[in-house]
Amino acid sequence: MLPPLGMLRAFEAAARLQSFSRAADELHVTHAAVSHQIRLLEDWFGRPLFVREKRGVRLAAEAEGLAATLRSAFERIAVETELLRLNTKAQVSVACIPSIATRWLIPALGEFLRLHPEIDVKVVYAMAEQQLRETGCDVLITLGADRSDGTRSDRLFSRINRPVASPRYLERAGDLRTPQAIASADLLHDETTSRWRDWFARAGQASGQALRGPVFQDFNLLATAAIAGHGVALCPIEVFRREIESGDLVVLSEVATLQDENYFLITRATRSKAVAAFGDWFSGVVDDHKPAKS
Repeated sequence: MLPPLGMLRAFEAAARLQSFSRAADELHVTHAAVSHQIRLLEDWFGRPLFVREKRGVRLAAEAEGLAATLRSAFERIAVETELLRLNTKAQVSVACIPSIATRWLIPALGEFLRLHPEIDVKVVYAMAEQQLRETGCDVLITLGADRSDGTRSDRLFSRINRPVASPRYLERAGDLRTPQAIASADLLHDETTSRWRDWFARAGQASGQALRGPVFQDFNLLATAAIAGHGVALCPIEVFRREIESGDLVVLSEVATLQDENYFLITRATRSKAVAAFGDWFSGVVDDHKPAKS
């Protein structure tokens, strides 16, 4: 059976420092509290542990072994506690819209984990209209800035949309470098036909006719269909830099929509070191692949 830990801690400090007052200062308690704990411990052992003298106290000879054992034990506990604290991994939770998650975040995430083995990352999908506080995450990567108090929004990509198609589709469809030619192509739609209608209006090719072609609820489905050669899609070309650079997609026109909209990385204004490391890293990934200005 062991005596209470508080008694042992007070005894070890008083024995090491040879002073109840100095032990009280170290333990952030009063002199009376240390004296009381040692009196209780002496009652528990049934013998005095200190010799009280006019100018203070000194450790009783029969208590020296206990003091040495406790000193070693507490030192080991302190070392192991610090090691455990230092080895505890930080965690960063990231909510990301699917288009950025599949094309940018997930392919590059291994690099971050190698650079920061001390940080665990959790990735979940975000809805396009969500704000940071609604996700419950440390980081949000999405369309548009979050203007909520206490947040910061760092721009990643422009959302500028232009028509794209795969080379295999162009082999079948022929020259699609004019709005008139694109209007006759197989159009692929993202959630609604209104985006193509806006593009044709900007291109001076407005039409009262209904725009035909499959509508995809998920943007990644639209992108997959475009790369597979099923038609022409309106895509944010900065998000598709790699596919365009590799030749999997070809930009068909300089006419664009959504020039004033952007994708952002959003965090709280006051960021932990782990969140700051993730934000700086992902912004760097994006910057490293920025296209030359046209």
